[in-house]
Amino acid sequence: MAEKRDYYEVLGLQKGASEDEIKKAYRKMAREYHPDLHPDNVEECEEKMKEINEAYSVLSDAEKREQYDRFGHEGLSGGDGDPFSGAYASADMSDIFESLFGGIFGGGGATRANTANAPRRGRDITYSINISFMEACQGKQQELNIAHLETCSACNGSGAEPGTSSEICQDCHGRGSIKITTRTPFGMTSTTRPCPHCSGKGTVIKSPCQKCQGTGRHRVQKRVTITVPAGINDGQTLRVSGEGDCGINGGPAGNLNVTVNVRPHPLFVRENYDVHCEIPITYAQAVLGDEITVPTIDGNVKFTIPEGTQNGAKHRLKGKGIKYLQQDRRGDQYVKLYIEVPRNLSKKQKDLLKEFEASMTDKNYAKRHSFFDKLKDLFN
Repeated sequence: MAEKRDYYEVLGLQKGASEDEIKKAYRKMAREYHPDLHPDNVEECEEKMKEINEAYSVLSDAEKREQYDRFGHEGLSGGDGDPFSGAYASADMSDIFESLFGGIFGGGGATRANTANAPRRGRDITYSINISFMEACQGKQQELNIAHLETCSACNGSGAEPGTSSEICQDCHGRGSIKITTRTPFGMTSTTRPCPHCSGKGTVIKSPCQKCQGTGRHRVQKRVTITVPAGINDGQTLRVSGEGDCGINGGPAGNLNVTVNVRPHPLFVRENYDVHCEIPITYAQAVLGDEITVPTIDGNVKFTIPEGTQNGAKHRLKGKGIKYLQQDRRGDQYVKLYIEVPRNLSKKQKDLLKEFEASMTDKNYAKRHSFFDKLKDLFN
């Protein structure tokens, strides 16, 4: 038999610790090693809990603690220093924790055993697609190759090899749970936990289906057509109901969630449901006005530049923006005009421009005239 560890060491305490310190240390250790929090390491946690509870049962009892402090493990009843004669080896500690912590671990083993055969919804699956700016504006049909879980076509979801069936679990006799009575520091407790042999199902499969390995589901490649609605924006997600993984125990299938990534456009910029576009014009067009062609998401349209258009002037094309999702209305398009200053002028062009500039008066430059009037008033 392995040598027992010092009870103070087990709880992380120094000798002479107060009752409150002992209780606080026990609660901390009990929470840390509760088997429900470590489903993949239940046996080791239960052994750890046996040691923790044994230490607490001695140190929390004044008479036992005094005997232990004077004579060590040999001073306790039972000769081998084990006041519980190994009762914790197979104990489920959930009932103890419900009394200590008010059921913070979710109600114990009986509830879990009863839900093993309950219908469960299938998992959602996620994909993403890339579409162009114009496809987002106009909408499209998109085909996807997806991989999801479907009910096994060989065993119809039973998990058993065709021609065979599951059998009643001999450990729990079909109940899906086993009952354990254990002596604890708080008296005798009875607890119900899922049957480890059948994982709480009440039945076992002796001959698993070869196609799905007994899971009742197998992965299938499938082609799905989705509708991308006109007006969808970058980063939005489309949900296709029922195209995720199939459910368990007759539960509904999950969904297919498709995130849409929209590639940027070389001319258009989207802002909510409006479209913005910048168009360069010449100095002469700004001064004299002109009719130009403006691109929109519906095609080109004619637009008249007013005489005397200033740099950065913005004009609205009503109803030429993006369609609202699930609505009949549309946003607008905003056209921003900026004047491109000519470069690389010839001598003749420069002379003509100087001659033209010399013919200008203050009435031709209203803003410039106003600015210098304000400047003059400021310094006078």
